Amino acid sequence: MGTRYTDINEADRLFIAKQPMFFVATATADSSVNVSPKGSDTLRVLEGNRVLWLNYTGSGNETAAHLALDGRITLMFCAFAGEPLILRLYGKAKAIHPRDSQWHDLITHFADFPSARQLIDCEITTVQRSCGFTVPLMELKGDRDHMKNWVAKRQDKGFEAYWREKNRLSVDGLPTHVLDDE
Repeated sequence: MGTRYTDINEADRLFIAKQPMFFVATATADSSVNVSPKGSDTLRVLEGNRVLWLNYTGSGNETAAHLALDGRITLMFCAFAGEPLILRLYGKAKAIHPRDSQWHDLITHFADFPSARQLIDCEITTVQRSCGFTVPLMELKGDRDHMKNWVAKRQDKGFEAYWREKNRLSVDGLPTHVLDDE
């Protein structure tokens, strides 16, 4: 089961800052469970137990749909190098969209990225550390450039048409609220 506690401590903050990727899990009582790997420089641990994650435009938008109905979220970090460790952050979260008043203050925590779709604002209630003994050792070769290239091709068209076509509903047909006309 590992060690459970209520606050993100300094060792957790340092561990999180070193991780090149993390996983996000969400669900509602009646939806499919969604687990997504996330990379790039898109996560910040703010004051206290507040975590902010920048969600780029992607092929789906499950997290936003689930958070609108339920709010539960789990973030998981695995040590693929160094000492073994799995760190899970459990809490409640909400999606903040570019149209929302909080967006302008919170987006300043990140470098400008044209396809930014939402900020996921998490209040962490439980932290769990476990051994990670079976997580493989892996070598990071670098970031992929696929997202940057995809964004460069779409940037002149904007992203709202893509959101309307691909991101308005979850795989279970739940609204994601990515556009304000939902």
